[in-house]
Amino acid sequence: MIAAAMSLLIAVCAAAFVLFPGKTLVLESADTGDVYAAYPVRIKDTFGIRFIHSVNKTPVTDWYEIRKDGIYVVRTEYYGFGAGVQTQLEEGQELSYGEDGSMIITGFDRRMDDLVYFVGTVSDHTLTLPGGEQVSLRDLCGKNAKVRIRLDQRRKR
Repeated sequence: MIAAAMSLLIAVCAAAFVLFPGKTLVLESADTGDVYAAYPVRIKDTFGIRFIHSVNKTPVTDWYEIRKDGIYVVRTEYYGFGAGVQTQLEEGQELSYGEDGSMIITGFDRRMDDLVYFVGTVSDHTLTLPGGEQVSLRDLCGKNAKVRIRLDQRRKR
């Protein structure tokens, strides 16, 4: 009886994986297409990229959400103004302040068809995965790497 129940459970899980394969967050070289890493994700998961702003030397974190049709930027958090940091709100965006003094802008809701980061030489870029695991892009990809982040169907094993 237990063996039959286990067999049924395994069959259901396998069928769910085939019918609903999920998504994979792929980090690859934007120059060569070589894959650095791939992480399983689900719809509505969020991930962040944190780096030190080159002008004002304070942290910036861009947050993204996994959706059925792609990756969307949903908010950004930063601590000081500098070149390239948003200074005006667009329609639908809101500014709030974190307990640590960060400025948080939400309401972007913009699909990112080509999400590319250049890994820093002076300071690292850090990927925060759903669940909180942090990955150094400098360690994973190397300094000055041009890293493309894209969404793919989870590959069958």
